[in-house]
Formats: sequence, structure tokens, C-alpha cells
Amino acid sequence: MSAAAVEEPIEQPTLLEAAELISSQFAGHRVEIIGSQIVVTPPPNASHGRSLSRLMRVLFAAGLDGEDCEVMQGVGVWLPEGPSDYAVPDLAIVDADIDDHLIEYSCYDPAVFRLVVEVTSSNMSDDLKRKPTVYAIAGIPVYVIVDRANSRVMVLTDPQDGEYRVHAVHHPGQTFALPESIGVSVTLSVDDVLAAKK
Repeated sequence: MSAAAVEEPIEQPTLLEAAELISSQFAGHRVEIIGSQIVVTPPPNASHGRSLSRLMRVLFAAGLDGEDCEVMQGVGVWLPEGPSDYAVPDLAIVDADIDDHLIEYSCYDPAVFRLVVEVTSSNMSDDLKRKPTVYAIAGIPVYVIVDRANSRVMVLTDPQDGEYRVHAVHHPGQTFALPESIGVSVTLSVDDVLAAKK
């Protein structure tokens, strides 16, 4: 009589472990957990990078990268919506003491984020539909969307009850101001931020 093989139960990875595995397998891709779902975004193109570079130059020139705050790319924000949720905005203005507010998985307390920016790419529906909700729930005061597909810049402010109460939409040929709550007064050109090909 032969003994039956005993199979060990297969242990499923947690969402964070799965996100880390995906991140290690797809270099250059951005991996986030939004609404308890893993979201993977391919590397951005040159136009995307140009928009971020132009935004950063204006923010640096305004003095937003000093003793009080810093301008950073690709820093994770821990989201309160789910047990493992986090997002990695394209650009953020954060309090200078951000290092003191690490929560988990290289992600930081949303309370230190003054502003987040997303430049739309292949994950456009996330930037336009899902992220306004999760960033508002997290209490991030200002969410800027550089919507390249629709040639507009949206500035969302006043987060309450899971939504931004104020939506200001700006079109080519216009300028717009960021709220002074970020630390200084900053005015930008929509054309410059959209960063059309030279």
C-alpha cells in the first residue's frame, strides 16, 4: 500500500508582497494599490517628462524647495481607503520633515503632502476618476491634473467627504494660480505645463 502525497497549502502573497514582486519584474513601471487593486503603469514618454520638468522649474523658482517644504517626484503616499493602499504621484510638494512621517513600504503620511500632480498617460482614467477620490479621502489639499489628452489643467481643492469641492479647469492660452496654501503664490501657463512638442 502506498502513502498518499501530502500537499502543503499554497500561501498567497499579500497585496504589498504582490506589488513588490511586480515592481521587481517590471523595471521602470509604476506600481500602486488603489481601491485594494494593483495598478501598473508603463514608463512615461518624453512629453510627460517635459511637463514635469517645466512644472518643477517654476516651483523651484518660486522658492518651494527650501527649509519649509520640498518638491519631489515619485514619492509614495499611504492612502487610508484600504489596508494596503498607496499611490505614487508624478510630483508632490511635501513638508520638509517628510522623513519623520514614513508609514510603510516607502510611503508617507498624506498629512505631509501639500499638493500632488498627475500628468495623464496610459492610466488616464485613474488620474481623472479614481485618484481624485482617494486623494480627497486622504485629505491632500491640492490635486493638479495635467490632462494632456484633453489639453487642460485641472486644479482640485477643498477636499471634504471623499471629494474635492472646488474644480478649476484651465485651457490653452490661459494662466492659473496654485492656492497659496502650498506655501507661496505661483502662477503657471497652461501652454507651458502641457509642454507641447517643441
